[in-house]
Amino acid sequence: MGKIMSKTLPQGKKRFVPGLCVVMLCFCLAFMATGCNNNENDVDQETKQNEQASTSEQSGSTGEVSESDMRTFVDSLGRTVELPAQIDAIAPSGHTAQQVLLTIAPEKMIGLAQELTDYQIAVFGDQFTDAPVFGTAFGAKGDMNREAVAAAGPQVIIDTGDAMDGLEEDLDNLQEQLGIPVVFVETKLEDYGSAYKKLGELLGVEDRGNELSEYTQNAYDEVQAMMDSIPETDRVNIAYLLGDGGLHAIAKDSFQGQVIDMVANNVVVIEDINPSGMGNEIDLEQLALWDPELILFQADSIYSSVGNDAAWSSMTAIANDNYYEVPNDPWCWLNNPPTVNQVMGMQWLPRLLYPDRFDTTIEDVTKSYFKTLYNYELSDSELSDLISHAQ
Repeated sequence: MGKIMSKTLPQGKKRFVPGLCVVMLCFCLAFMATGCNNNENDVDQETKQNEQASTSEQSGSTGEVSESDMRTFVDSLGRTVELPAQIDAIAPSGHTAQQVLLTIAPEKMIGLAQELTDYQIAVFGDQFTDAPVFGTAFGAKGDMNREAVAAAGPQVIIDTGDAMDGLEEDLDNLQEQLGIPVVFVETKLEDYGSAYKKLGELLGVEDRGNELSEYTQNAYDEVQAMMDSIPETDRVNIAYLLGDGGLHAIAKDSFQGQVIDMVANNVVVIEDINPSGMGNEIDLEQLALWDPELILFQADSIYSSVGNDAAWSSMTAIANDNYYEVPNDPWCWLNNPPTVNQVMGMQWLPRLLYPDRFDTTIEDVTKSYFKTLYNYELSDSELSDLISHAQ
């Protein structure tokens, strides 16, 4: 290369060639170095951006909660509560909420208010065998383990039942203590249709909510329409008794006695109503004065022995062998707790009292209820055992 250049360039410029080459060479090297550094910086920057994007995709978050990740929910008390847009982990506030949530979204429950019985486990599944038990937030017991609830990390705690005075303050206090959203959905015997729609919206299970809404509303409407055709004077006089000696009664106009009041004449008229599931204490003399045509005994009372008890023999219902035991699985069909189990009792009891008024039997509605509410197929033998003392 140098020989060719020495032949073509003039002699006067020949001595400058080495210097010019050096300058040009340095310039080229500097340019190449700068270009390499820029390329390396671009690659490093792109690599970092890719790593950050990958991390964000893996975590599902950019580190900040956007508005699209949250929503507001107005509960049955009119409280506006901020909730995650998608809810996958829920906890019940107590026994009534537990039973309702087991019907609509058991797969989202991360704990229980009360341990399930063997029968309930058989219906709802083995996944609840070792589920944590939190206790109840409200009521006489009020034994919720708040630390255990917080550690389990539900996205929302759900309370159901009757909208009692002071409940709004109780819910706000619980929410503040736990730092977890708490909502209330009112569940009334006459309006489970609305309750299940609201729960479906809350939990993102609208189809299931609509299914349960339609079933419970149709069941209520059918019974109510039938009862509207029966004058008060033609309705059966009933007493619903419980306790070891059968001397606790569920009073007329009590939350626990909704089903009886709907389909019969509850003779237990008491001024000072005990709202608990234990009912009001009475004596045999008072029961004799009421003299009900039919007596219902709660499970674990004296149904199996009362027919041989001389002290009860003068009662019209006992003398006429017109007494029955309320089915108790998976929960008592009439109360205790007074929640969606009452929808089963609401269909059973009028078919016991007025069988000719219905096109479907007790067996029909029992199987349908278990299938729809619990996703459980009752076998014929299971059904027979369940209602053996109830018709």
